[in-house]
Amino acid sequence: MTQIDAELDATGLLCPLPVLKARKRLQPLRPGAILRVLTDDPAALVDIPHFCTEQGHICHDDGANGSAHIWRIEKGPR
Repeated sequence: MTQIDAELDATGLLCPLPVLKARKRLQPLRPGAILRVLTDDPAALVDIPHFCTEQGHICHDDGANGSAHIWRIEKGPR
């Protein structure tokens, strides 16, 4: 099991809020830290991976749990 350093429940939020909140939550974390994010906005299936690619983070798609989609975002070196 991967250590989770922080969590963000973005369920109920629509684009672009899950990405904006993930960006803010990642800021104080050290490079390599893992942020676990829960989303239920269908747009997040595109937005979260795109955000990670653009910002140099690694996105791990952990699939769905009920109506929520689970992501692990590994903070990049920037």
